[in-house]
Amino acid sequence: MEIIVLDLEFLSLPQTIASYLIPGPDGYVMVETGPASTLPNLRRRLAEHNLSTSDIGHVLVTHIHLDHSGAAGWLAQEGAQVYVHEVGAPHLIDPQRLLSSAGLIYGERMDELWGETVPAPAERVTAVNDGDVIDAAGLQFTAINTPGHAWHHHSYKLENIAFTGDAAGIRLTKSGLVDLPAPPPEFKLEVWHKSIDRLLAENFSAIYPTHFDRIEDARAQLETLRALMDESAEFVRLRMVAGEERDAIVADYVAWNHARMR
Repeated sequence: MEIIVLDLEFLSLPQTIASYLIPGPDGYVMVETGPASTLPNLRRRLAEHNLSTSDIGHVLVTHIHLDHSGAAGWLAQEGAQVYVHEVGAPHLIDPQRLLSSAGLIYGERMDELWGETVPAPAERVTAVNDGDVIDAAGLQFTAINTPGHAWHHHSYKLENIAFTGDAAGIRLTKSGLVDLPAPPPEFKLEVWHKSIDRLLAENFSAIYPTHFDRIEDARAQLETLRALMDESAEFVRLRMVAGEERDAIVADYVAWNHARMR
């Protein structure tokens, strides 16, 4: 089975957001689209394989955060069938509420970061539930409900590997640094623990997080993420108990995390 990594070079940075292209017996499947701002890069990456976005018959997105699904509407308008968590499906069809929520966080940077997000035709969106088997281009993907990073998050099992979105965290390819994607306000520590347990129980030979590329030692990645989640949550909790103000806690956390990264 061939899995092609398409580096979308988000904000001109390599190895930050990936789309995964999987040739099947009956066509092509893409897992994750990236944001609309990287759509020109996606088209260029596909052209390197003599393909265009209109050649993509099926798109699976792990969740509807804009770095994962922002370009889904564009591909759906070109004929792709998009598969997404049942909670996220309405927001691909009408993204206005999603964009309004993101705008509260990113403000004036919305267009620079995410580009123009367009609605997907309703008939091109398939709502997916936990355990559903998706037949796409002659391949079979199984949806695994993996909330914690977001309530509406699926990982997708394909044979003995999985596309994990953000459920298995981030790993920077060259350094091996593991990081915790915890956007406000959806981070749920105990819920995410259960998702990690579920992924570990599958004993995957490899996983493909969206940030970034294939990870062979899936168990080590998941256990490292679990430990980082606990450490980060305790770091914040202790400062809240001590009565620190929000801005001071944020500054302390940023300094601690940057030191960890260095």
